Amino acid sequence: MDRLLLQTLFIFTMLWSFSAQAVSDTANKSNTVRITSPFEFTSLDPSQQGYLFTRMQVIETLLNVNEQGTLVAGLATQWSINDQGRVWRFELRPDVRFHNGTALTAEGVVNSLRRAQERQGPFNKVPVKHIRVDEQNQVIIELERPYRTLGAVVAHYSTAIIAPAGLDDKGQVTQLVGTGPYQMVSFEPPHAFQVQRFDSYWGQVASIEYATYLTSHRAESRVLQARTGQADVVFNLDPASVMQLKRLPSVQLESLNLPRTLMVKVNSQHPFLNEPNARRALSLAINRVGIAQAILRTPGAETDQLLPASMPLWHLDREMEPSDLTHAKALLGQLGWVADDEGVLVRDGKPFSLRLITYADRPELTTVATALQDQWKQLGIQVSVDITNSSSIPAGHQDGTLEMALIARNYGFIADPLEVIRLDFGSEQGGDWGAMGWDSETQKDIEQMSDVNDPQRYKALAQKVASAIYDERPVIPVAAYTQHVAVQKRVKGFKLDPYERTFYINEWEWSK
Repeated sequence: MDRLLLQTLFIFTMLWSFSAQAVSDTANKSNTVRITSPFEFTSLDPSQQGYLFTRMQVIETLLNVNEQGTLVAGLATQWSINDQGRVWRFELRPDVRFHNGTALTAEGVVNSLRRAQERQGPFNKVPVKHIRVDEQNQVIIELERPYRTLGAVVAHYSTAIIAPAGLDDKGQVTQLVGTGPYQMVSFEPPHAFQVQRFDSYWGQVASIEYATYLTSHRAESRVLQARTGQADVVFNLDPASVMQLKRLPSVQLESLNLPRTLMVKVNSQHPFLNEPNARRALSLAINRVGIAQAILRTPGAETDQLLPASMPLWHLDREMEPSDLTHAKALLGQLGWVADDEGVLVRDGKPFSLRLITYADRPELTTVATALQDQWKQLGIQVSVDITNSSSIPAGHQDGTLEMALIARNYGFIADPLEVIRLDFGSEQGGDWGAMGWDSETQKDIEQMSDVNDPQRYKALAQKVASAIYDERPVIPVAAYTQHVAVQKRVKGFKLDPYERTFYINEWEWSK
């Protein structure tokens, strides 16, 4: 076995041990489910790493999202919209307790929402006029103008409701006190935290007493943890490891297609990429079928559309454009690119050379990046691949140095994809994980969609936006994303959430 992997396994084991000892003498392997994924954390603030704390079921939001992407009750049991969409009223669930024993109140919810409004996140972009409590102890959000996706925004992890007792006098989170079925008992950033069952939870009380989360960056390390049983639930497995894990009698494999797309983010102001036909040529040179079958091990995952068919308002009724190197070369030839003696495209004395960055948190990205490098080489384009931290992508977007990036963008982290589309494509500046330097009339269509209540008009605009993104390629989709998870058979009741909001730990049990 690789020496580095053995060292990693030893460190991993010690971290589990130290984490459990730091919490309680009663937390041990028999009563603790151990979860690992590649994502680290640095803050208790829901606006930053709230996606981990909702998945570990420490914090909750006013509304939830079911497996079909529909808004359902959360801490609010009912909600209504009136005054032409400008006033939203939320009726709170009775008898909800925070982890410190204090009651959930409308005033506390208002304070949490106002705090979320001041921080980075989708709620910061909502045209809120007032957030207040009415005489019936309900929470009222009054808007400057109609905003049809407000329900999806208050279901986002950044708007989770937390107790005032966990904040200092500057509003910083010093202790994460939520309402979920598990409460935080140990926090050791950036790699480990542990939660314990909250016996006064308003909903289904958990069967498993403790759960521990640990960051594990290397795909090989996560596979080793699954093989040896050092982790009970291992997320983000690379496709190549799935087959070997399937042979283990102690492990069951779970896979699910997510509303997440592997795609190439493109700098549309780069002198080599500022023409739609240049970006289309890059797209035509991609052998998506080969990538889906040989690398992702998921035939049928190939796609050249941003959003999946499960989001029909945004999915176009057209066949995927097949790989076509001849057509791609012709398009670039029309833009003045000529192949030299070595087959490299040259224009005005400059070779067609680009830098593609990606990150290893999602293990398939590095392999797909290498495949794209080879496929674009056949087109005559020199591409260097740089494996770096995911934070380099928004940094490169902000300072303008990014040329291309291979990413896996989640279009389901807000229940209505319009919010993500607005973040990524709603301005010429684009978004950290979306378009870059793409100047299009589409941005006006995106902005007006929040005010549209007519379903047919809304669908027409969604299709128009999807068509513009498809035709002009400010990003280049490659494949749909499949989540692969290894679960030790001592854990019963595991299931995957397609919207990645929760791990459903309170529904798990120990197998007999």
